[in-house]
Amino acid sequence: MKKQLLLISNSTNYGEDYLEWPKEHIAGFLLDKNIKNVLFIPYAGIGLSPEGEKEAYNIYAERVRNVFAEVGIRSHSIHLEKNPKQAIKDALAIVVGGGNTFYLAYKLYKLRLMDLIKESVENGMPYVGWSAGANIACPSIRTTNDMPIVQPKSFEALNLVPFQINPHYLDVNPEGHGGETREQRIEEFLIANPGMPVVGLRESTYFEIYNDKIELKGSRPMRFFLYGKRPVEYNPGDDVGFLMKYQYQ
Repeated sequence: MKKQLLLISNSTNYGEDYLEWPKEHIAGFLLDKNIKNVLFIPYAGIGLSPEGEKEAYNIYAERVRNVFAEVGIRSHSIHLEKNPKQAIKDALAIVVGGGNTFYLAYKLYKLRLMDLIKESVENGMPYVGWSAGANIACPSIRTTNDMPIVQPKSFEALNLVPFQINPHYLDVNPEGHGGETREQRIEEFLIANPGMPVVGLRESTYFEIYNDKIELKGSRPMRFFLYGKRPVEYNPGDDVGFLMKYQYQ
């Protein structure tokens, strides 16, 4: 068994503390492998401080460190490392937080970490990602909900799974909003990329993946989109193994 992934739609449900709902799932995923130290990648969290990138990462790292400590896991942020490449090579597991997916991709390419992370995870290093961290595990970041505040070297991502994830998937438009629904945006993606399936991953749900085995877990169904087909709902516990068998045309 090589690839070991936990891809989570969201970090925090409305009215809850940070990482409250997924922290036990994250702990189970890591501690079952006897992993008690992880490398955290905070690059998506650029908006956490108006004082700039470094302070934003300090804030993010502390938030994650405090929550992980509650479940017996030590978290160290890559932004504190003089040699980020070596930190990835030395890591027991990688945890990628949410935020702005475009900025996350921008930083991973700028620091030349994208290929290294991909290689490490494909060789067995456990990977945990929520929101942007889940989206970056896909073939590309083109199903993110985020504003493109920077232009990364490429929209291509880690390609650890053969399908796209749309995190925080919503079924309805807010009252008074006249723009496109999330489903319409995904349909636009499918028209432009007809060979690539998309999963609308609702909040409080996640994928647990071991090589080519995948399970949908959490409290809500996912919505599966494929070009030319009607969307299909799958509940946690349903067989979604077909997701790992797609080959992009």
